[in-house]
Amino acid sequence: ECALQDGDVVFRRGGGLTSRMVMAAEGNGAYSHVGIVVDSCGKKMIVHAVPGEPDFDGDPDRVKMDLPERFFSSVNAQRGEVCRHVDSLAAKRAAKVAIEVYRRHTLFDHDYDDSDTTKMYCTELVVFSYLRAGVPFINITREKVDFIMLHTNCVLPTGLLESKQLYSISKF
Repeated sequence: ECALQDGDVVFRRGGGLTSRMVMAAEGNGAYSHVGIVVDSCGKKMIVHAVPGEPDFDGDPDRVKMDLPERFFSSVNAQRGEVCRHVDSLAAKRAAKVAIEVYRRHTLFDHDYDDSDTTKMYCTELVVFSYLRAGVPFINITREKVDFIMLHTNCVLPTGLLESKQLYSISKF
């Protein structure tokens, strides 16, 4: 219902296994997934790195560009939030970076390793886009993730949500 702008950071909470694992790693965080709003030929879209949402048979887990209606659909989101960056010019630059990441057909990073940007997970994509736009997020919390096959330190959605550089404009 709100007017999205380039660079808005959008959060959602899903109900699937991956969503529950992300929220557990955060100590029951508010959201399990994040994306960034971009302009694609005059239409607002959301670029996000996501596992388990194929568009066709054989579609790998990757950075995708979806309509806001799909990103926030009841199939994918139990709740959501739209946040805006305090620097609107940097936000527009970050949105352009996110489109570049999408266009290079970047795969999803199942290792959650933000030191390697050849593959990306959702929060890494947003943080990377703002870093490349010249406005890195400061003082964001990194979480220690220890699951059976995954041991890493990474920024998860709640760490980004708590950034003083973002402010909420809409929740559902």
